Amino acid sequence: MNQEIYLGGRRIAADAPVFIVAEMSANHLQDYDRAIEIIHAAKEAGADAIKLQTYTADTMTVDSDADCFINKGGLWDGIKEYDLYKQAYTPWEWHAGLMEEAKKCGLLCFSSPFDATAVDFLEELDAPAYKIASYEINDIPLIRRVAKLHKPVIFATGIAHLEDIERAMNVCREEGNEDVILLKCVSAYPTPYEDVNLRMIPTLSQTFGCLTGLSDHTMGGAVAAGAVSLGARMVEKHLTLKRNDGGPDGAFSMEPQEFKEMVSQIRILEKALGSSEYRLTPKQEKERAGSRSIFVAQDMAEGEVFTEQNIRCIRPGIGLHTMYYEEILGRKASCPIGKGTPLSWNLIR
Repeated sequence: MNQEIYLGGRRIAADAPVFIVAEMSANHLQDYDRAIEIIHAAKEAGADAIKLQTYTADTMTVDSDADCFINKGGLWDGIKEYDLYKQAYTPWEWHAGLMEEAKKCGLLCFSSPFDATAVDFLEELDAPAYKIASYEINDIPLIRRVAKLHKPVIFATGIAHLEDIERAMNVCREEGNEDVILLKCVSAYPTPYEDVNLRMIPTLSQTFGCLTGLSDHTMGGAVAAGAVSLGARMVEKHLTLKRNDGGPDGAFSMEPQEFKEMVSQIRILEKALGSSEYRLTPKQEKERAGSRSIFVAQDMAEGEVFTEQNIRCIRPGIGLHTMYYEEILGRKASCPIGKGTPLSWNLIR
């Protein structure tokens, strides 16, 4: 898989800035103006992209009261699947306006399609990339339809076994699409920290030879920053205006100031990670002059023997290296030497 991917002109690679995505999901609360506000908040917070979800209740499930269509446990306990999606979906007639507003703000806007009609609709809007949600990673016809478009494909891996990921990757390869990013993800809302297993990020990268990232549903920004330290090149977090405003995703979404702080921490961490090559910076090289070296600690006459009393290893590091200390003991001064003189070979015989 490609180790350098361009998403709407933005470069994603090991040596490029982490690509940060604000997931709107259902946080618009069926209010178009609020959706616009979230886009502006994402820009202000430092996101690189805003992500939508493109589905309707009818493209996700059927309107049935059967027990298997009722959510059990978690934030949506007891809510019928159809009713949840009817409440959470982003109206399709909004998409063009939201994508245009994002463009005006300098943000990329892409989406997760959940069926073939959504893919075709997003293609009409010239979406720059496609994300396959975790629960759709086993939808091979959907993945093939997206892969054929030869745009970046981003997979969430929340419920995926390794064979699910391998199958999805193979479909992309079969269609000649090697612009794939795998996002470590846990499909729990919010995700308990102990379930995250960030160490899987380099495992995914090594196993599938692709760029990796994190789709994060934990509270706060610590997990996202940790993911970056382990090689994540994309970070996705849900963004809302205020958690107390409610909505299906509100309880585990970030508020704008929290998102901004997370972005700031990631950017600091990027600088701090630096290079894996062991070498000193120019500043560190300069500071080596402050290390220890051998100095004459007492006035010495010509021919006087060097002893533990008249030479010492002290700062700064402008005399002979301390590794010569024992070799010098017992030898003699070649000339008179004043106290505080950095020792050099021409002063020794």
